Amino acid sequence: MAPRRIKPEDLDLRAFIRPGDHVLWGHATGEPLTLTEALVAQRHAIGPITVFLGACFADTLRPEHADTIAMRSFGPMGTSRALAKAGVLDIVPVHVGQIYRYIADGHIRCDVALVQLSPPGPDGRHSFGLINDYVQTLIATARVVIAEVNDQVPWTYNEGGPDLERIAAIVETSRPPIQQAAPRIGPVEQAIAANVARYIEDGAILQMGVGAIPEAVMQGIVDRRDLGLHSGIAGDSLVGLIERGVMTNATKPFDKGIAVAGVLLGTERLYRFVDRNPGIRLRPSWHTHAGDLLRIPNLIGINSALEVDLTGQVNAEAAGDDILGAVGGQPDLVRAAHRAPGGHAIIALASTARGGKASRICKTLNGPVTTPRSDVDVIVTEYGAADLRGLTLSERARALTAIAHPEHREALR
Repeated sequence: MAPRRIKPEDLDLRAFIRPGDHVLWGHATGEPLTLTEALVAQRHAIGPITVFLGACFADTLRPEHADTIAMRSFGPMGTSRALAKAGVLDIVPVHVGQIYRYIADGHIRCDVALVQLSPPGPDGRHSFGLINDYVQTLIATARVVIAEVNDQVPWTYNEGGPDLERIAAIVETSRPPIQQAAPRIGPVEQAIAANVARYIEDGAILQMGVGAIPEAVMQGIVDRRDLGLHSGIAGDSLVGLIERGVMTNATKPFDKGIAVAGVLLGTERLYRFVDRNPGIRLRPSWHTHAGDLLRIPNLIGINSALEVDLTGQVNAEAAGDDILGAVGGQPDLVRAAHRAPGGHAIIALASTARGGKASRICKTLNGPVTTPRSDVDVIVTEYGAADLRGLTLSERARALTAIAHPEHREALR
């Protein structure tokens, strides 16, 4: 049966959402803003519901919306940190690469799915636009699927595609998708990037996030050749490396010649570049974060942390009682890079926090262990790199103290 076509102004979500339903939507740049804004505006008429969030880069949900909407997430990222700070966001600790399985198996309940799609492309079919990740599982699992088809969302090459027979209604819109400009790169990020770049050789396959440090790394490796990308997320810096001929993806054992990510997060520059570009492919999390990673030689994983203790344990989630991040994909990605022939699992972070008062190289973690010390190769700060492979615990402590901020080294000793 063909989906119903509904104008945005005529959308009444009470026809689809029942009180007590669990509602999920594409996260990050995959958020269908017209649908989620309507959900918030109509929440009292709909009745109490529960939503499960991923990364948020729009201010659709605010703490006061908890009067009707119970909010869950795999971790506060972007604007959802305000929800966590207000105490209205419950956290489900889960690896990003396992979210689709939790949804499919019912551990994360999905009654209603709200998804964003691109207009039809060269093959006459819609694409998932800027995110694949676990969207396919939402469509396959939900009792009701509502799609926002946004004509400003680029058509991208995906693994899989939206099944229109599973979609109850389509709302057509025209609005800029969520954008996220690269943050300012300062001297600290440049120094960290220079230390990371020592581990990136020609032919390396990169996995990294977005932010000031990854952006600085990308800018510092323009003299490399035949780099590749297999990552959960990619930003604007991808464009420069491909246009310069630095990133060819020629050495990959699969997806040869193709840059692979699960989410695209950037600006109009990136979105224009990926539109109908066969050299970029969005794949679901079971490809970007799961077993296929273990078949990639020369995989260089570059991930961040809130703090690292003197044995090499990594906390990327919380500072005391304040939850600031998520398990995310870090454990899977770090372990794969650590085990890859010729690979490296790099944790890159600034040496201090709170204006220099707190050392991020610490004796004891102030939060959970996100990644165990046995899975990390190299810890990098602006003061150098500590290669932990083969080191005893006492040797690790000395190596990590040496890359801490000079003002904190004596206390660490």
